[in-house]
Amino acid sequence: MAPVRRDTRGIVDAAELFTQVDFRRVEPAEPLRRYVEQYWLIDWDLSEPYVSHVVPHPAVNIVFQRFAGQEPFVEVAGVQHGLFAQKLEGRGRVCGVKFRPGGYRPFAPEHPVTRWTGRRIRSPEVFPDTDPTTVLGPDDDAARVAALDAFLLALDPRPDPQADLATALVERIGADRSIRRVTDFARAEGMSVRLLQRLFAGYVGVGPKWVVLRHRIHEALERAEAEAAVDWAALAADLGYADQAHLVRDFTATVGAPPTAYCAAYSAASSPAASRSGTR
Repeated sequence: MAPVRRDTRGIVDAAELFTQVDFRRVEPAEPLRRYVEQYWLIDWDLSEPYVSHVVPHPAVNIVFQRFAGQEPFVEVAGVQHGLFAQKLEGRGRVCGVKFRPGGYRPFAPEHPVTRWTGRRIRSPEVFPDTDPTTVLGPDDDAARVAALDAFLLALDPRPDPQADLATALVERIGADRSIRRVTDFARAEGMSVRLLQRLFAGYVGVGPKWVVLRHRIHEALERAEAEAAVDWAALAADLGYADQAHLVRDFTATVGAPPTAYCAAYSAASSPAASRSGTR
């Protein structure tokens, strides 16, 4: 299994996020690692509101949350199609479980994962007997991680070879940039396109084409934040797009701004002058 991610792929302006919140990623207990990629823990104490943005991965999350002025709650967040925005203000805490693609289905085997796609469903509709403070209450990270382990193990997930297959296929797409067409990928895996699509719908929550495109956008976003001048036509070719226009279309639809506009805004926000003036 792939280890806990240490990159910031998908987080829009990760450097700014890390100045606003205390963000940690932790491995789950060993029996859970075939299902769970990582736990993510966030605490904040802000004098002014801040909005974080993430281009989501093909993963379901269970999130325990405590925001200023609200009762603590837990929710299931399915794969989100577009840019995910979360407003943070005052003091708060989040303890999240990021499942591997395919890893959530063994915890809820009665429903295909598409049931959760594009949705955020709070208790009591999900986990009605769970007290969120058992996870959110402790100030010690180790105690919170132990509480997350206990919560998940109590759900008694059952190993599912189809879930393992879905996880492996999504990880393969992420690791191999030459995978560009679903038909070619299905053939290489000895599957029909329809069977591959049914597997992804049942266990990942989105189709294989969506996964391929999302990895492309993650890489394009990463390049936009890392390079002063991106050759978008060359990058489009590297990522397997027919032309630059198709990359611009997908980037704009996902991130909410064309690549050049996003780069200009990011560069302005990251400049020394901006930092000195407090505009970040």
